[in-house]
Amino acid sequence: MSAYHTRRTFAKRDLLPTHSNGPEKEDTIFHLSRKQLSLIVLVVQNSTLVLMMRYSRIIQRPDQSMYVASTAVFLAEVLKIIACLAVMYHQQGSWRDFRRMVQEDILAKPRDTLTMLIPSGLYALQNNLLYVALSNLEAATFQVTYQMKILSTALFSVLLLGRSLPRERWFALVLLMVGVTLVQSQSIQSEPSQSDEQSPIVGLLAVLTSCVSSGFAGCYFEKILKTSDTSMWVRNIQLGLSGAFFSLVGMIAYDREVIWAGGMLQGYDWLTWVVVMNQALGGLLVAIVVKYADNILKGFATSLSIIVSGIISFYLFDFQPTIPFVLGATTVMVSSYLYGIDFKTAIKPH
Repeated sequence: MSAYHTRRTFAKRDLLPTHSNGPEKEDTIFHLSRKQLSLIVLVVQNSTLVLMMRYSRIIQRPDQSMYVASTAVFLAEVLKIIACLAVMYHQQGSWRDFRRMVQEDILAKPRDTLTMLIPSGLYALQNNLLYVALSNLEAATFQVTYQMKILSTALFSVLLLGRSLPRERWFALVLLMVGVTLVQSQSIQSEPSQSDEQSPIVGLLAVLTSCVSSGFAGCYFEKILKTSDTSMWVRNIQLGLSGAFFSLVGMIAYDREVIWAGGMLQGYDWLTWVVVMNQALGGLLVAIVVKYADNILKGFATSLSIIVSGIISFYLFDFQPTIPFVLGATTVMVSSYLYGIDFKTAIKPH
C-alpha cells in the first residue's frame, strides 16, 4: 500500500468516532470536555451568524452601499473549498500525495461531482434565502422559525432514508409547529409598523422555503455519504464546486447590472467579511464538533442560541418580545429538547 493510500486511510479513521470497551480519560481543551466545547461552539456559531448577518443587512454607514448577498454566498463557497483543500493537504503531509489525492478523488471523478448538483443547488438557494429572511425578520424571530428545518428533515428522513419516527417525536414536531406559529403571529401583527424596506411575510416565506431546501438537501447528502467511502472533505469540495457554480449563475442572472455598476465587493466592510467567513467555515466546524455532541446537547445548543439571539436583539435592535413570542419560543425550545431524547435508539431503519 502506498504512503498516499496509507495516510488517506488514517485520515478517514480520524473523522470517525472511536469506541472502546474500557474506561478512557476524556481529553480536555482549555479545561473543557469535548461535549462542553462542542456546546459552546454550536451556540456561538448559531447565534453569531444570525446576529451578524442581520446586523450587516440593516446597519450601514451613510456613505456605504448595501453589499450584494449573492456575492457573499459565492465567496463563502470559495472559502469553503480552500479550507477543505488545506485540511486535505495537512492530512496527506506532502504536496505530492495531496496532488495525487486531488487528481484521483476529485478531478478523475467528475460524475461524483455531478451527484452533488442537487444538494449544492439547494444549499445555494438556502444560503441566498437566509439573507432575504434576515433582511425582513428580527434575528430572534428568524432563529425560532428556522427550527422548522427539524420538521422538514424529519419528513425527508422518512421519505428518503426509510426511517420511522416514534409517536414522541411526532408530538415534538407538532409542538414545534405550534411554537413557530405563535412566534410568527408577532411578526405578522407588527407588519404595519415595519419600515417599507422590510416585509415579515417575505421573510417568513424565505425561511420556510429555506427549511424545506435544508431538509431535503441534508438527507440527500447523508444518503450519498452513506453509500460511498469518499472522504468527508472531498465530498465538501465537490459540494463547494457545484455550490460555487450555482452561486455564480445566480450572481450573473439576478445581480449582474448592480455588480457591473459598483463592483463585486461594493458595500463590503470587516463585518461583511466576518459573515462570509462564518458562513463558510462555521458549517465545517460544526460538522467536526457534532460527532462529540449527542442530539440532546444539540437541542440545548439550539435553545441557548434562541435565548442569546433574543437578548442581544433586545439591546441591539430594539426587539420587543410579546407574550405570544415568549410562549412560542419556549414551546420551540421544549420541542427541540423532546425531539433529541434517545435519538440513537428512537429512529431505526426499516
